[in-house]
Amino acid sequence: MTIRTILVDDEKLAIQGLQLRLEAFPDVEVITTCANGREAIRAIKTEKPDLVFLDIQMPGFDGFSVVKGVMEIEPPLFVFVTAYGEHAIRAFEANAVHYLMKPVDPDQLADTIERVRQRLAEKRSSEEAEKLKDVLAEVAPDAVENMAAPDDESAGRYERIINVKDRGQIFRVDVGSIEHIEAAGDYMCIYTGDNSLILRETMKDLERRLDPRAFQRVHRSTIVNLDQVRQVKPHTNGECFLVLQSGAEVKVSRSYRDVVARFVH
Repeated sequence: MTIRTILVDDEKLAIQGLQLRLEAFPDVEVITTCANGREAIRAIKTEKPDLVFLDIQMPGFDGFSVVKGVMEIEPPLFVFVTAYGEHAIRAFEANAVHYLMKPVDPDQLADTIERVRQRLAEKRSSEEAEKLKDVLAEVAPDAVENMAAPDDESAGRYERIINVKDRGQIFRVDVGSIEHIEAAGDYMCIYTGDNSLILRETMKDLERRLDPRAFQRVHRSTIVNLDQVRQVKPHTNGECFLVLQSGAEVKVSRSYRDVVARFVH
């Protein structure tokens, strides 16, 4: 599977540097480069790439304007690249695959390309399933009516192992061993029964990778593995605490009381 890619940056050296780093990935094909936002919008609409590496700070049309400018078509995946960290939240609100700081770190780039591969594989699997349904609708309509939608587990959407780069090492974390996850700015603190690790990722992005049947938000900044819950302790004002396997306690805010309801029958 070739990932057709466009690079957008008003700095020529930045484009050359990123092109050089992308040579390490044989499945990434840079089909064109753009020096400003207007060029990028035209190229995206004409070339219909799979992926766009997009600088945010550009004269005229900035990176966010480019995203808005292609919303009437099926947009590609976007990775924002910038020297300014304060744009991170807006980048993820724009549903970017990832957010890279200049100069681009090779390990972060490798992680980004892997995420892109996963997202494209999910998208193409979904498209193939829809094509199959269309064909069946013509030749065997009864079969379409009886087709059960594949559950999330059989589709393999959710990860069983998460790689976490922390303190100069890469830890392979079994998702089932995670008790809870807390947001800390641009980072996530992952807690297992006997360890805690820091992952550079947003809450929204991490939630996509975890099976919602087990992992649920219980607070604006907290996700809990419901399989690790051992006790529910009521608290004041409609709040409560979940006691986890390790003995740790996590507060459930009133906004997420429906999560607790599944424990009370």
